[in-house]
Amino acid sequence: MNEEKKINIRRLKTARDMGKFMADYYYELDEASKSGKQKIAWCTSVGPAEILRGMGFLTYFPETHSAMLGTTRMAVDLIPKANAMGYSPEICSYLTADIGAFVEGVSPLSRAFKGIEGVPKPDVLVFNTNQCRDVQDWFAWYGEKFNVPVVGVHTYRGVKDVTPSHITSIARQMENIVEPLEKVAGRKLDMEEFKHAVGLSRECSDLWEKCLAAASAKPSPISFFDATTLMGPAVVGRGTQKAIDAYNLLLEELEERVAEGIGTIDHEQHRIYWEGMPVWGRLSMHSKLFAALNANVIASTYCSSWIFSALDPDDPFNSMARAYTELFIVRSDEYKEQYIKDKLDFFNIDGVVYHDAKTCPNNSNCRYGMPQRLEDETHIPSLTINGDLNDLRLLSDEQTKTNVEAFIEQLEENR
Repeated sequence: MNEEKKINIRRLKTARDMGKFMADYYYELDEASKSGKQKIAWCTSVGPAEILRGMGFLTYFPETHSAMLGTTRMAVDLIPKANAMGYSPEICSYLTADIGAFVEGVSPLSRAFKGIEGVPKPDVLVFNTNQCRDVQDWFAWYGEKFNVPVVGVHTYRGVKDVTPSHITSIARQMENIVEPLEKVAGRKLDMEEFKHAVGLSRECSDLWEKCLAAASAKPSPISFFDATTLMGPAVVGRGTQKAIDAYNLLLEELEERVAEGIGTIDHEQHRIYWEGMPVWGRLSMHSKLFAALNANVIASTYCSSWIFSALDPDDPFNSMARAYTELFIVRSDEYKEQYIKDKLDFFNIDGVVYHDAKTCPNNSNCRYGMPQRLEDETHIPSLTINGDLNDLRLLSDEQTKTNVEAFIEQLEENR
């Protein structure tokens, strides 16, 4: 197993289209930031983007910038800058890397996109704490720096069943942010534009779900590592036709691969489910590590975080409230365990890898016995690796490699 072997990972052609989508997205924001011709709202990645589109805002999602800080491995040098300002090394490394980058005046955007110097200036910042409470503190810091308003939605946590009271509460909060947003936008919320954005978001969600579901085929035409970058339009483009166009292209290519029996790797022998955040600075390394062992990490909870099946343009506020409260991350362990069991069955999974991300407890579901409970129920082996989404100082590459190799050996013995 330790012998060197040629690793053949088939890249999707439409990855180039996704790259152009993201480039166009950032250039549009940069032009608006420099010209002031269109208002810009910063929004957390699972925030109420559709409301913002209904007021004509361009919408920037800072988590994508933080992920780029991770993939470029700039984050490691920048996190200490925020730590020195009083932000603990224990809190979200998206937050600390991003604030550190701003303080230092650097950005991966300037490296990736000629002419862009940094992040776009916001006119308002809008958060939803359904991801974590850190986003509120993250946006509060920028609100003070840019001297712009910060508004947000405070969600529930540990939700087993989403009830009418949950929906009413979140919907009212969304309605209550409309007036302060209208003051910034200089115009009223256009209900038709808003409903149209909700409808486009739902269509985007449905297409993205189909793309991810293609991994149920054997061999899988897509990997988790592919999906972490291909999900860009689902995050930043929901509520737009461009995102729908992008995923129609991706789905067509995936369906062609399925029909022709083409997998993303050669000799797919072990199908792996990834639970938790990616290690952004090790996507390529981890992809090659598993592929060399004839293991394909085909599905994840993380990439499904932008599937919003409850969205309904005929009932925009209430359906958004439901969609953004049904998220895996805010649910009870009982719900999460059933969700994962369903996915393990759907994708015909042989083994589960849990990523215990040091600075992301909300996306680390391996700290309170869940892996052991699920393994007892499903008899599907699991491995927990210790690391972080952005802070590579918290990851041992050698230990990860050794543990993954031993895990795949265990799967082989179980075949």
